[in-house]
Amino acid sequence: MKKHSNLILSAMCVTALAFSAGSFMKVNAAKNVASSAVGQPVDLTYAADKALPAVVHIKFVQNSKIQTVEVQPDPFSDFFDPFGFFGNPNQGNNGSQRRRVQTPKKEATGSGVIISQDGYIVTNNHVVNGADELTVTLNDNREFSARIVGTDPMTDLALIKVNGKNLPTLPIGDSEKLKVGEWVLAVGNPYNLSSTVTAGIVSAKARSLSGNGDGPSVASFIQTDAAINPGNSGGALVNTQGELVGINAMLYSQTGSYSGYGFAIPTTIMNKVVADLKAYGTVQRAVLGIRGGDVLDYINSQKENNKNVDLGTNEGVYVGGVDEGSSAANADIQKGDVIIKVDDKKITKISELQEYLSKKRPGDKVTVTYLHNKERKSKAVTLKNAQGNTKLVKTADLDVLGASFKPVGKETKDQLDITFGLEVTKVDKGAIKDGGIGTGFVILYANDKAIKTIADLQEAVKAASTSKDPVLIIKGMWPTGKQDYKVVKVSE
Repeated sequence: MKKHSNLILSAMCVTALAFSAGSFMKVNAAKNVASSAVGQPVDLTYAADKALPAVVHIKFVQNSKIQTVEVQPDPFSDFFDPFGFFGNPNQGNNGSQRRRVQTPKKEATGSGVIISQDGYIVTNNHVVNGADELTVTLNDNREFSARIVGTDPMTDLALIKVNGKNLPTLPIGDSEKLKVGEWVLAVGNPYNLSSTVTAGIVSAKARSLSGNGDGPSVASFIQTDAAINPGNSGGALVNTQGELVGINAMLYSQTGSYSGYGFAIPTTIMNKVVADLKAYGTVQRAVLGIRGGDVLDYINSQKENNKNVDLGTNEGVYVGGVDEGSSAANADIQKGDVIIKVDDKKITKISELQEYLSKKRPGDKVTVTYLHNKERKSKAVTLKNAQGNTKLVKTADLDVLGASFKPVGKETKDQLDITFGLEVTKVDKGAIKDGGIGTGFVILYANDKAIKTIADLQEAVKAASTSKDPVLIIKGMWPTGKQDYKVVKVSE
């Protein structure tokens, strides 16, 4: 299991809290509101009844595959190849030996939440990433095959779809209205135990997590003491009104099992990700163009160096750097400034800034309030995307290449002394022609990733089309055996 510092990216669950029947208050079901006297717990049965039918079990299958791997280098090899893997089919970079191995079949389970009657389901990216087959089982034991609509590793969210009608759904609530101390349920399938409900409270909001880079890059979590265990990832965090307020994603643990706190992705972030994946196939991410962190962290780091810093506040986001040509640069925000407000949202830490900007798209305008030399300033800012403009980005399909492809056959492999590749079989107008690639060329690598199937090329095109530099560096061979590389632009 991957660790994010002390955080395990795994299926989430919740703590089971035992209460006597007499300690619960009644629910006003007609108004979908749980009523309770001050200081007493509420009856959570209404919320559980609403959530259980809409939370599904997801089975992940990754089939066994034949892969070529590199093993220990050969110190006596004098083979040199500027592109790698083009000569001896059993020899790789730096003389390393290549072997064909069969990977084992992998199976795993997780959870998801049905958000529409026609079968859209939200889950975690790490629940479905790399799946060859996805099987969704409802609370009433109906089974469906699912396809992936889109994924977003930066928020660890994914949208999948089953073909169904009139499916049970969970209404989506506003996670911004959650209060620390409020009761919530975590619903999912921990340890492959279906339809499990546990309870806890909201322990903190807009929680950012430091780690080793394995976790989401956009992190502003709801922290809860509801127990979270492997198999519960992608499940629902539900308020007492029976509304979805978060997607369970992480547990805090050094053992891999629940030991105190879990973390959920708030619906404020989820709603934007889902809408973008449906409309564009990728998330339209607006960036301010700054590097920095919490003000208090910066002040404490300076104290460790025996430096006292007075920024005029102990809250906000310290600007450690500004990207050239970015929205922040255009607003004259500078290194050393402190962002304290965006529009009407007070900003006390960087996770709050991330969460607010995650709801925006390139081209949206916001008003940023910041301190410059302790002087308060406000500037209107037009947000840009990672490519430095305000265009909405769509993932490119293979159509943008304007060519047809097929996996290389045995005869071509033997002739060129290769073990994989895609042969260009037809060239029309498009990026392939513009890049100088013609019929018969064999694509071996695109942006340093081996291209063994058409699906591999599709993924490379999609990734490049949403990057800051939307090009493919294609390495391959002509039918004569000549090695070559071409630069192919995949978006306008």
